[in-house]
Amino acid sequence: MKLGILCSGGKDSLFAAYKASKEHELACLITLKSKNPESYMFHIPNIHLVELQAQAMGLPLVFLETEGVKEEELKDLKEAIEIAKEKYRIEGIVSGAIKSQYQKERVDAICKELKLESIAPLWQINEEMYITELIKNFNVIIVGIAADGLKKEMLGTRIGLTFLDRMRSLNVSPIGEGGEFESFVLECPLFKKKIKVEESEIKMDGEFSGHYLIKKAILIDK
Repeated sequence: MKLGILCSGGKDSLFAAYKASKEHELACLITLKSKNPESYMFHIPNIHLVELQAQAMGLPLVFLETEGVKEEELKDLKEAIEIAKEKYRIEGIVSGAIKSQYQKERVDAICKELKLESIAPLWQINEEMYITELIKNFNVIIVGIAADGLKKEMLGTRIGLTFLDRMRSLNVSPIGEGGEFESFVLECPLFKKKIKVEESEIKMDGEFSGHYLIKKAILIDK
């Protein structure tokens, strides 16, 4: 089955695509850039770099902007998926939903309306198993923090065993499902090339809240 990937650039959407690729064909990426930083549906930091990830995968990208108004933004998501269905003949959508009933129900509803399969390989996955497999196969960095105990020096660092130990010690979800942190994938098995960050900036909004903004990045050989 040909699938479109709902891609935010973060670990969950691309790991879900990685899982789905074992049984299905990945045909394109679908990304929405929200103008609302409090969007209920869409990831914000470094979203423009999904284009570089699409190039790394050798796949086309459907990229639309949305005002990010709750529920209204779903019309924009539906439009993007319709474009992908018509242009790339996709038969289903893969998403990185893990525990958010809000997100999964809405993606499922759009897919049902458009007569597409909705595939969520990470739904209700065991967190420890997921993060362990992620660390083994992916190079993922932290690009956003928003939880007590998460410090500025974590921004831009790789998700690895040290990170996992830190999350456990703080009693914070290691997958960041509650928005405690946000991530960006630099390399994974789906990529034919890897992403190298050449210029970045850290912006803090408070002691435990901030973002790692990638200002320049390039593709390099693995």
